[in-house]
Amino acid sequence: MTDLVLRPLRLGEILDCTFFLYRQHFLLFIGIAGIPQLLILPLRLGQSWFTMTTTQDVWTVVSTTLVFWVAAVLAYLFSQGGTILAVSEIYLGRTTSISGALGRVWGNLGFLFGVIVLNVLVTLLGVLLLVIPGIYLACRLLVCVPVAMLEERGPRDSLSRSFELTRDFAGRSFMILLLWVVISFAASLLFGVPFSTLMLVSKNDPAAVRLWAELTQVGTTVANVLTTPILLIATSVFYYDLRVRKEAFDIQFMMNPENTNAPGQTGMTSLFS
Repeated sequence: MTDLVLRPLRLGEILDCTFFLYRQHFLLFIGIAGIPQLLILPLRLGQSWFTMTTTQDVWTVVSTTLVFWVAAVLAYLFSQGGTILAVSEIYLGRTTSISGALGRVWGNLGFLFGVIVLNVLVTLLGVLLLVIPGIYLACRLLVCVPVAMLEERGPRDSLSRSFELTRDFAGRSFMILLLWVVISFAASLLFGVPFSTLMLVSKNDPAAVRLWAELTQVGTTVANVLTTPILLIATSVFYYDLRVRKEAFDIQFMMNPENTNAPGQTGMTSLFS
């Protein structure tokens, strides 16, 4: 599939569209995912070096860890939100840029953070209930971030809306997540495991251990930057596919291409579902 057409898609077409978008706009998506990660990479490397070379008290450990995690969360939010917004613009036939996509995330950080935290908490609760419920909930909540970013909904509404959209389509969500897990695992093996192995081999040489540990961090960052856009692009395409199927979004877009964020009206949904 090389034409971005708003119509119901088979699973294979969703994945085909995902990789087509990724290839055609590789630098855009790598930039959106990579710039936030590159900004926190020095913090990641500094924390690793500081931990391995100095003796620290509890408060130092807590403060440095807190600073790192705040920066990491911000980077994650910008890469998530920016990629979703970029895919939406491209999928609807518009143009965007790295700075434009990342800039639009700034005003939505609060509710985006709330959506992701609530999503994680609900999924973890399901995992505690013998794992399978957690996987099911993750599948049903797969499009909560596109809902939050594109429809400007709060955390609770975003999760509820995702649950509504993915009804009868949890299997597709599972296949998208499974593909991403496999790709992420392969990338981690490729970019991280060699350095981790060398770190273990060099355990008697502190300087070498520090070097390989920092290169492991770099490799992990590269793997994340390369693979994260795949899941987010697929999630965005899946979101629009669900809206086309259940709300005749393609008809709405043809009638009013400037107003694409609001969910479809009930009557139109029932008529075209």
